[in-house]
Amino acid sequence: MAIDFTLTPAQRELQLHARSFARSTLAQVRGATQHLTTPEQRFLATRPIYEATIKAGFMRRLIPQPFGGQGTGLMDMAIVTEEFHAVDVNVSLTLLATLLGLMPLFIAGSTEQRSSFIAPFLEPRGTPLAALAYSEPGGSANFASPAPGEGVRTTATLDGDAWVLNGEKKWVSGAVGWDGRGADLLCVVCRTDRAAPPERGISVLAVPRPERGLVALPCIDTLGSRAHLSPQLRFEGIRVPRGNIIGAVGGGKDIVDASFTGTAALVGIMGVGLMRAAFDFALNFAKTEKRGGVVPIIEHQAVGYALADAKISIEAARYLGWRACHAMDVQAPGAFELALQSKIFGSEAAVKVITDLMRVVGIDSYDHALPLAGLLQDAIVLPLFDGGNMGVRRRQLHGLLMSPGYDPLTAAGTA
Repeated sequence: MAIDFTLTPAQRELQLHARSFARSTLAQVRGATQHLTTPEQRFLATRPIYEATIKAGFMRRLIPQPFGGQGTGLMDMAIVTEEFHAVDVNVSLTLLATLLGLMPLFIAGSTEQRSSFIAPFLEPRGTPLAALAYSEPGGSANFASPAPGEGVRTTATLDGDAWVLNGEKKWVSGAVGWDGRGADLLCVVCRTDRAAPPERGISVLAVPRPERGLVALPCIDTLGSRAHLSPQLRFEGIRVPRGNIIGAVGGGKDIVDASFTGTAALVGIMGVGLMRAAFDFALNFAKTEKRGGVVPIIEHQAVGYALADAKISIEAARYLGWRACHAMDVQAPGAFELALQSKIFGSEAAVKVITDLMRVVGIDSYDHALPLAGLLQDAIVLPLFDGGNMGVRRRQLHGLLMSPGYDPLTAAGTA
């Protein structure tokens, strides 16, 4: 048996390309956005950098090969995610959110739907945006709750040959587009049958940028990811062709669950990128700063141990994330459990490690002139979004542990 975390030549090439691009291009985001006051202004200022990302081929490189792209799986996404997040989270999240927006089409779209809706995202030009319109005001941790729970509250009602969409969504990355009139494509999670149980009453509807009926509400002024857009929006009678239902009518619950399974592992990798950036700064700081003493502070045991612990967490989170992504790519038993573990461990490790490294640097780390404060702001969201660790991900893991056929060795591949 061989256990090998060596990247293939193509993956190594992708890694070096992403690293070089991030350092030369994504590094410009902070200077272009930090002086702007509103979320909309900051997001719009990233548009030329996002356009450069598309032109460099990263969208096409990550769209899976069966749908016209060049991606070979979640491992490709993990490689790019770490390199991008180590430099800038904003354009990275915009790219990944667009890929998430296309995920229902990858999973359950018809040949005609895929051909029509995915094609614009394969071109190495422009600034196309897609979004999975899932979360709603009041939270969506129980989106599939049966009555008397509310679950999904956005509705789509059939009127002749069109679905009429009404409701509100929140925390849908990039959903209102660059101009507030809507992303190029929304995959909207909605209730198509109020009387049916969740397994038959929730659908996913492909909504191209509408001419009317999409109302952009004030965007959320977030703690971190300051130049990534987190909109709130309302649908007011948007008419969508009947054939735009993705998969079967009422089959949306499984599509949503599948869409968010792979992303769990990627959130853990986002944490790796942020930890890596924090560690690189703290290590250099400790090797060069004496803080009024005689020797660089890395000579002190407490500092050295803190740095060692941080590095251990980075490596552990990376290889758990890689293991989860590889398991998802080959559809190995235990892949879902590994993805959940990657999300929980990597996201929470990022918050802890960055906080610990701030203690190494001391009070100056609280100043935005140094990068650690901003990295912590960006990391805090990781345990909260893409299925909160408390409200969703630990509950899913708990459900696995309770299942009658659960074998603790399955995730290790040794059952």
